Formats: sequence, C-alpha cells, structure tokens
Amino acid sequence: MKTTKSVYETLSAINVNSKIEKKNGLTYLSWAWAWAEVKNNYPQASYTIYENSDGFNYHHDTQTAWVKTGVTIEDIEHIEYLPVLDFRNKSIPIANITSFNVNSSIQRSLTKAIARHGLGLYIYAGEDFVEVKAIPLNIDDENWVKIMKFVGANKDKGLKSIIKTLNTKYTISKLVEKEISKSL
Repeated sequence: MKTTKSVYETLSAINVNSKIEKKNGLTYLSWAWAWAEVKNNYPQASYTIYENSDGFNYHHDTQTAWVKTGVTIEDIEHIEYLPVLDFRNKSIPIANITSFNVNSSIQRSLTKAIARHGLGLYIYAGEDFVEVKAIPLNIDDENWVKIMKFVGANKDKGLKSIIKTLNTKYTISKLVEKEISKSL
C-alpha cells in the first residue's frame, strides 16, 4: 500500500488560482510564489539556469534567443526551454535583447519547469486538464467585500445565476448563500 504521495500528486493538488496573474491576455503564476511553494514542500529542491558555450545565460541561433532552465525535485529534473520575449510575447531579435528580457524569460521558464512537476500545470494545459478544487467562501473571508460588490452589481441576474457564477471559483455554503440572498 502506497503511503506517500509523489511530487506530482503533492504539487498538482495545490490550488494556485488565487496566485494567478493576467497580463496581455495570458495567465501567469508568480515565479516567486511558485518557488516558495516548492521549497515549502521540498526544501532540497534546486534549479539550474543553463549557460551556452560562451557562458551566457541564454542560447541563440543568430536571429532570436531562448533560455533553458531545469528544476530538480527528489532527483527528478524537468527542463524547460522558453524564447526570450517582449511584453507582447513576441520573440525579440538578438540585437535588441536586454538583460531584463533574458531575466524575465528565465523566471517564466523556471515557473513552467515547476509546473512540469505539477504546481499549476493546468494553467498551461487548460483548466479542463485538472479539476480545480473550489475555495470555500466564508462571510469573514478577505474577499467578502469584493464578493458583495459583485453581488450588488449583478442583482438583476438573480440569486441562482450569481451562485452559479461564484461556484466556478468558490464552494458556497447554505449560510453564505443565505447572506448573499439578503442583499438582493
């Protein structure tokens, strides 16, 4: 009988929804938060930023560039290659690449290598890949004021529609539903 979870089972069970950031229509997970979460669960985890033969922390084909990173957890390394991109997520010509562009790509690449271990993988695969556990919503929750603003702005849709929308992210108890209904 199996008594311990695999790295993938442990990390993929963590709901990262509250740490997701949106930028230019794309979804990101904070690299600092992702790394902290890995280290909280696996203190011996490490990462590698692979250099090219000239000692640079990026690789190129004379036209564009990419970074190569690896994250090792319990002796399993997952490697990620990521192009050096601009703020529009377009490849940057080699002559225009800055150290900031390279650093940003390294951080995104590390986050994706972490995702290969399970943490937030569904961000990159589409939410239908992993069933995300809803966050329990409580009246004293830090998001309660935001929730009530949402409810107020959507009163015309009715309780059933509001609860259905909230259920995409939260688990709604009967007590919470009753409190929401009082404001309609």
